[in-house]
Amino acid sequence: DLSEFIWKRRKRMYRNQDIAQPDDLKEILELRPEGARHPAEKPSDLYNRMKGALIGRFAGCVLGIPVEMYSVARMQALALDCGMNYPPDTFWTGTDNPEKIHYQVNKRTDYLIENIDKVPVDDDITYTILNLLLLEKYGKNYTVDDVAELWLDILPYACTAEDEALQQLRSGTKPVYAANFNGYVEWIGAAIRADAFGYAEAGNPEAAAKLSYNDAYLTHRKNGIYGEMFCAASVAAAFTAKTPLDAVREGMKQLPRESELYQALEWAFSCEAQVTNYLRGRALIDEKFPKMHPVHTINNMCIIVFALMLGGNDFTKCISNCVAMGLDNDCTGATVGSIVGACIGFDKIPAHWYDRFNDTVCTYLKGNTTLSIEDVVKRFIGLNG
Repeated sequence: DLSEFIWKRRKRMYRNQDIAQPDDLKEILELRPEGARHPAEKPSDLYNRMKGALIGRFAGCVLGIPVEMYSVARMQALALDCGMNYPPDTFWTGTDNPEKIHYQVNKRTDYLIENIDKVPVDDDITYTILNLLLLEKYGKNYTVDDVAELWLDILPYACTAEDEALQQLRSGTKPVYAANFNGYVEWIGAAIRADAFGYAEAGNPEAAAKLSYNDAYLTHRKNGIYGEMFCAASVAAAFTAKTPLDAVREGMKQLPRESELYQALEWAFSCEAQVTNYLRGRALIDEKFPKMHPVHTINNMCIIVFALMLGGNDFTKCISNCVAMGLDNDCTGATVGSIVGACIGFDKIPAHWYDRFNDTVCTYLKGNTTLSIEDVVKRFIGLNG
């Protein structure tokens, strides 16, 4: 059909123009740097680390939502108005946009500390649960078609790349071609769906990266795919890494070494001596990527690296500096929280980041709007069997 003809033509064009950034998994794996392949490590205290990863993800996301995509100056002003520290060391106490509705469910005020009584909805949270359901239903050999089937069944709406793919699927486009006409194929959408694959392959970053690939391929190409593979691998590595920063160093080994994302991450690591605070970190990002969209994969992945440089093994410092640097900061806050939580464990996360969650996480998935956090932890542990 026409979509298949266009896909094959575009694939030939990509091969000719950008052979360092393939979309095919086999080709991606062939272009990884040395050290990409090594035996899986079995995490110690998997329950504590898994709960830390999930709670960390939820906390980082909820911290970022009230200021998602805000400029640094606007966040600083809001913190002053609220009498808060900046970078924020607790959930926001006020908002300058109280009537904004998130994903047709929660008002922005629901994400403020005085109103939090569960983990409210967000796409960064919903996709983690969606991919838990994906792995439970189809197993670790799931296909792109399986992802599409589940999306059509229980995902009512989406944004940017995911929305474009969902509309293509609903119009009858084959899943393998759903990203062919997508204008957001290198944005952050695939990266925010990665963590479930890291949880399912705790201690095995290579397996986690491979496991995430078919999910990414439904909606993204090139650096968009690599973003999901990087995050999945980094989360998996965090379960056995000494530090969160060590985990992301392992995660980037699963990317083509000449790709834009890999090169950008190498640059980010080279800046460690210069990243002295959140302001300097954001300035470096703006200088390096002056025309890049704030929802792009590459600049946001570098923000993650800088946040882990600034925070080390301190959960609060990591997520607060991440959110303070801006860009798509509920997404990066969630990923940073996940990596740090998996590395240090639940018992080392300060209680004020989760004591209002009441063992409840919410999504906008059909038939799965409210879940027990404890149950989700145990289900992810079960996938590691």
